[in-house]
Amino acid sequence: MTKTITFNELRQIKDRLPDGSMQRIAEDLQLNVETVRNYFGGRNFEKGKSTGIHVEQGPNGGIVELDDTTILDCAFRILENA
Repeated sequence: MTKTITFNELRQIKDRLPDGSMQRIAEDLQLNVETVRNYFGGRNFEKGKSTGIHVEQGPNGGIVELDDTTILDCAFRILENA
């Protein structure tokens, strides 16, 4: 499932996550933690993989198209239980 949000919205979601959430998401989804960080705007492609986000520059940090919302859905579940 794809989703389009602003880059600033994506970063705000990341910033609201409790400490250790990147590691928790990575473990839950059996991903490298750097891959999860890349999903939220990181750029460590030596250790993590590309996550299917496409950024187009513009207001509010630009528009982000997410090819897969699995990581985002996991982040929302963490926020709901925090």
